[in-house]
Amino acid sequence: MSEARRSSQTRIWFGALFLVLGLLGHLFAAQAIGGSRIAYTHHVFGFFVGLVVFGAVAAALGWRFWKHRPDITLLVVGVAQALFGLAVYIERFRIG
Repeated sequence: MSEARRSSQTRIWFGALFLVLGLLGHLFAAQAIGGSRIAYTHHVFGFFVGLVVFGAVAAALGWRFWKHRPDITLLVVGVAQALFGLAVYIERFRIG
């Protein structure tokens, strides 16, 4: 396996890992505010809305700066979602 392919696969795995971490942030926040069905529904819906928004921004940036590199696009979306999930999880401490 070539070095370029190996690094591309590594970026894809890290992107997927960051997406899972972002979803976990939303799920833990939903659990922390009571764990009701509506809390989980809203947080999972928010994750997917964020995925669409961050995906659109990353796709536009990818089209402009890194064409034909879906691994970088997935990594950027994954990092953005992980940060967003972390922010949602931390924000739940401010709910009174």
